[in-house]
Amino acid sequence: MADQQLFLRSKVIVEPLIDRFFAWPYTTAPVQSAMNLAFLQVPLLESYLQSPQVHVAASNNPDLRGGYFINVPEERADELRDLLAEIKRERAHILRFADAIVAGQELLRANATGFDLTPLYPKLPEELAGLIELAYDTDNQAQMRFLEPVVYKSDIYQESRQSVQLSFETGIERPFVLSTPRLTSPDVLELDIPFRHEGLAELFKTRVRPTTLGHLREALGLDDAQAGQLSHMLTDEPALSEDRHIESGGRIRYFGHACLVLQTPQAAIVTDPFISADSTAGDRYTLDDLPDFIDLVLITHGHQDHIVLETLLQLRGRVGAIVVPRSSRGNLADPNMALMLKSQGFPVIEVDDFDEVEFPGGKVTATPFLGEHCDLDIRAKSTYWVRLAGKNVFAGADSSGIAPALYRYIKQELGTADYAFLGMECDGAPLTWLYQALLTIPITKKMSNSRKLSGSNAEQAGAIMTELGAKEAYVYAMGEEPWLGHVMATTYTPDTYQIKQIEEFLTWCADRGIKAGHLYGQQEWRW
Repeated sequence: MADQQLFLRSKVIVEPLIDRFFAWPYTTAPVQSAMNLAFLQVPLLESYLQSPQVHVAASNNPDLRGGYFINVPEERADELRDLLAEIKRERAHILRFADAIVAGQELLRANATGFDLTPLYPKLPEELAGLIELAYDTDNQAQMRFLEPVVYKSDIYQESRQSVQLSFETGIERPFVLSTPRLTSPDVLELDIPFRHEGLAELFKTRVRPTTLGHLREALGLDDAQAGQLSHMLTDEPALSEDRHIESGGRIRYFGHACLVLQTPQAAIVTDPFISADSTAGDRYTLDDLPDFIDLVLITHGHQDHIVLETLLQLRGRVGAIVVPRSSRGNLADPNMALMLKSQGFPVIEVDDFDEVEFPGGKVTATPFLGEHCDLDIRAKSTYWVRLAGKNVFAGADSSGIAPALYRYIKQELGTADYAFLGMECDGAPLTWLYQALLTIPITKKMSNSRKLSGSNAEQAGAIMTELGAKEAYVYAMGEEPWLGHVMATTYTPDTYQIKQIEEFLTWCADRGIKAGHLYGQQEWRW
């Protein structure tokens, strides 16, 4: 078998881990990762070890789905005790860095009164030296600006924290990604290698081009046992769909959540790839349906359901470039996605509003994104306008219609959209659900609940359509699809407010002769 030409099996999945916790942008970018480690993950482990049975019970309570509980059986508590001890020992300097950030913020609040900030530099914790700049905004509010490229060169960024697990998609919902660390399992191949490791690119290219087990063993640095496990993940038969390419015209395929695959015979564009590997389910497009080469991957924003590392790693070596929105450069709540992805070996193009990126036979224009980030100063978010095969497609992700006039400017600049894809999670999670670890001043529950991760409601979605003048409108499924539960953890019923708002919007469209739909699973448009 070592010399036989083999493909990666259809159902193989990868889970990228950092200190055994699932990796997403706020646990991968080093500054935000330090804060989450110190103020979310370590306290979670300590809480679990005090009462494992409480965490397990809560994890299995449908009413608490998506809560911060560790879903690990009590008989494996010693493994989490060892993990906590290892973190406190091996990541002590990272934990000190997180504490230093809090201390630095407190220093500014007490002493930055509008006068010269120079005397404060010697008073900052030594862990921050050379990694931040102090600055006022024009309202005399002081802040620390993180020099992110420098932080990536420091010992705060440690690739040794990274590893991956390879296993098979079972169709059974995995533990919620933001809370439960991944432990070892006999049916899981553990690879203690960083995400940028070239062996991963070699492995995942074998979805479309065969290679030998011997080559993969050398590329990944596997021992005999690991090579044996990997051999079960390979096959001599490719699982690629015959219709993954087109010969004429244009095509859009909906792969679930906010993921669209837009194609012509010359090019392929993918938005926010979050793609199932369950090729036997029969009710969705999967990794098998992707074109062999993807010219551009468009990332709209940094939430864990839109920049999905477990899917992106599977595309290594098959992507021309990943397009990401430009961040605000050094803001604690706004990590630089370009830096993060470049550190993982991806080719990246960073864009601002109305920047253009050409591809064979078409063009992508970055367009503004409003709201959905709990009113934090997060600028790394973008919607996209894609022109291909004579059609205009607006990929609106979770952008809100709170200021409809914005979309009037988009139309003035770019014309009328043939297809508009919108997010309508209009009653999202509160501020603290996603950003608690970054808050250096406690806030009240009432305040947190007033600032939600919400997209458009029916009225706002209607306002977007009015201003864009789009001919067709489609609402993303918002995590209802069964393969998204480990990331989304959402539960809707026909009476849920979000579903009622979508129904109201679809009625609004029907009354105006606009073709519209609520997406789920898979759908295709051809012209």
